[in-house]
Amino acid sequence: MSQNWTPPPAGGGSAPVPNYMVPAIISIFCCWPLAIAAIIFAVQVNNKVQAGDIAGAQEASKKAKMFSFIGIGIGVVLILIYVVMMILGVGLSALSSH
Repeated sequence: MSQNWTPPPAGGGSAPVPNYMVPAIISIFCCWPLAIAAIIFAVQVNNKVQAGDIAGAQEASKKAKMFSFIGIGIGVVLILIYVVMMILGVGLSALSSH
């Protein structure tokens, strides 16, 4: 009455799902509200892969990528605006002192 049961192979034979944890962490320095969401979804990717939910892991991966890259983009735009404003401020200051 014994049954021969073999567990499914680890990984399910599909391509690994990227978790985008590094961009999520980098986005903390650019736009932290979006970075928190990116980190939460990046952590969910590994948990869902371990649970066998590949579709859920791929969805969490897409969201982690989206939130982290939007956060990095917002940070870069804000830095560029700051640099332009500083250059304009220094230029106007130099013009008004003459």
